[in-house]
Amino acid sequence: MRLAQRVQRIKPSPTIAAAAKARALKAQGVDICDLTVGEPDLDTPEFVKEAAIQALREGYTKYTDARGMEPLRKAICHKLERDNGLHYTPDQIVASCGAKHALFNAFQALIDPGDQVLIPAPYWVSYPDMVSVCDGEPVLILTTEENGFKPTPQQIADAITDRTRVLLINSPCNPTGAVWERELLEEIAQIVLKHDDLFVISDEVYECLVYDGRQHVSIASLNERIKERTIVVNALSKTFAMTGWRLGYAAAPKPIADAMAKIQSQSTTNPTAFVQVAAIKALQEPGDFPRKMLELYNFRRHLIVTALNNIDGVKCRTPEGAFYAFAKFQEAIERKGFKDDYELCDYLLEKAHVATVAGSAFGAPGYLRLSFATSEDTLQEAARRIKEALA
Repeated sequence: MRLAQRVQRIKPSPTIAAAAKARALKAQGVDICDLTVGEPDLDTPEFVKEAAIQALREGYTKYTDARGMEPLRKAICHKLERDNGLHYTPDQIVASCGAKHALFNAFQALIDPGDQVLIPAPYWVSYPDMVSVCDGEPVLILTTEENGFKPTPQQIADAITDRTRVLLINSPCNPTGAVWERELLEEIAQIVLKHDDLFVISDEVYECLVYDGRQHVSIASLNERIKERTIVVNALSKTFAMTGWRLGYAAAPKPIADAMAKIQSQSTTNPTAFVQVAAIKALQEPGDFPRKMLELYNFRRHLIVTALNNIDGVKCRTPEGAFYAFAKFQEAIERKGFKDDYELCDYLLEKAHVATVAGSAFGAPGYLRLSFATSEDTLQEAARRIKEALA
């Protein structure tokens, strides 16, 4: 059977594959410590659920505007003004079926065949494949742990060619937890503005999870010139533990927002209507749920980082944001004679019954990503099993 070439260019999501392996073993009755999941283990707040239930009762079961109902887009505008210092109008907002969908729409709107997208590595696994589906060329900018897993302005400047169309920013970062400081963003903005056809896509989905007194800064908030070159992408998935609800959004210059809405009108049409109503409630009255989640994950962050650094052959930098420990296992891999981090992941799953994701999936061989969006007991037991398996 002949399939389109774009299918051959992309790979299945490694994180979803790792989680599927863990689920399969759990279904067989194996006690798995699953550290693969990229979603909060907390349940969606009750007030959000109640808003969805009420919306269903009131008949919000029909199509809406392709870019989302106007009250939702107004609520998103208010959120961006309140939390990020960003002023947008509803016609600059496109609500989508999750942040991944918003990113996909943005790439489709901006990338022609052969266009390049600069992606700092380590990166979220879906970025390069999304670019490839659009017939673009992902160009990786390798960062180092010593530099906080952040690119230098010079690296970005050196990577730009006459085919570069997009610079992708993910702060806080999945998988490293790196948070890009205002000073770094200001230098990068100056570089971007030197190139007329270069845009920024800023994935800010983990903005609510920033630790140690740091502040999340959106590059679009620096000045109006860079805002006109930036597509801000966010979602309710992490902030309100709504991963399965599939509600994300993008804020962009109107011509780009119009293009994204046109593309979406020919794919999903609109996000689910009653989910949009629940999202309005969450955005308008967030309450203390995001703060409590941050406090909980901050405690777990210290727990897992300390435990990993007590394992021989493992080094783990304390993440600045998100809910992943990105630990270097290279010494353990070499000492135990594993071929690579994928083989180590398989070993830990089969031997220790701990599910992790290989760093190579994120462009960082020798590392493992371990989610601490799970219970303290699970984290402690997982660390104990890993230590025993590598002893």
